[in-house]
Amino acid sequence: MRLHGPAQRLTILIGEGDQYRHRPLYTEIVHRAHAMGLAGASVFRGVEGFGASSRIHTSRLLSLGEDLPVAVVIVDVPERISAFLAELDELVTEGLVIVDPVEVYRYVGRADR
Repeated sequence: MRLHGPAQRLTILIGEGDQYRHRPLYTEIVHRAHAMGLAGASVFRGVEGFGASSRIHTSRLLSLGEDLPVAVVIVDVPERISAFLAELDELVTEGLVIVDPVEVYRYVGRADR
């Protein structure tokens, strides 16, 4: 897939412990993005944060059992991002979904192994 120029970045901020049918929610989001042919998705685990509940989640030693923040980031053309937003309506019941305009400068895959 070739991606260059104007695009959109979709960021989904959820909790690490969020589930969809007994599976981590971030995993379900990544697999659905892959199935829909989006350019790529990455999951980033936060070390500390809070959201609408105002409860602070942290990775500090005394709080290892806390539900850490997770960001799923997907970049693709606006049409594909818009189509994927309908998938998120079913999946994300708590969290934050953000769409930003971005400019893709370089998108290069690895050679087949």
